[in-house]
Amino acid sequence: MVKPKWEVECVIYDCDGVLFDSLDANSRLYNYIATSTERGPLTPDELWYCHTHTVYESITHLFKHDGKLEQKARDLLKTVNLGDFVVYLKMEPNLIRTLTELKERNIGRAISTNRTTSMKYIMERFKLDPYFEMVVTALDVKHPKPHPESVEKILTTLKYDREKTLYIGDSGVDRETALSSGVKFIAYKNKEIAEHGFIEDHLTLLDFLSGGEHSQE
Repeated sequence: MVKPKWEVECVIYDCDGVLFDSLDANSRLYNYIATSTERGPLTPDELWYCHTHTVYESITHLFKHDGKLEQKARDLLKTVNLGDFVVYLKMEPNLIRTLTELKERNIGRAISTNRTTSMKYIMERFKLDPYFEMVVTALDVKHPKPHPESVEKILTTLKYDREKTLYIGDSGVDRETALSSGVKFIAYKNKEIAEHGFIEDHLTLLDFLSGGEHSQE
């Protein structure tokens, strides 16, 4: 299948499941909160919800039938060092190589994530600051994803053309965010939600940009 070629000014990335394999880290965090507040471990559906939503939305979801336990979980969260769970993140292959090439092509790079305070630990641990112009978390907007506010904030601040912007995500939340923002959406490792394109490796993103195919070797 021939990939389309686009003139691209900016690439916006989701964090969990795109920049990092973070399912193990999120499982450890939310199961710790759940079991420490006297409820059972998360089901697969609950874990996926927590994987794609803010920590506050996730706690409400997990304890929606018990207000007292929900408050206990929120109090517990204030004592948790989220940096302790960042060590379980695994960076996706060829990410840095791809970001470096985008930077060399003068293509903007930003992150739109529903993470909150943990994002600063991630940026520090993996030394990602030089690779991104802007990071927007759920704390930086009134309405987290799938609301388009985070993407709008990036486009307005960095002054990029939405028609020349790509959003890369791995969930339905990401797809809805991109489509509601009017930017192209490329699915990462989740073909079921593909809209304008699909990639299984970060380097494959370069094949969508005007300028030719890129070898992964």
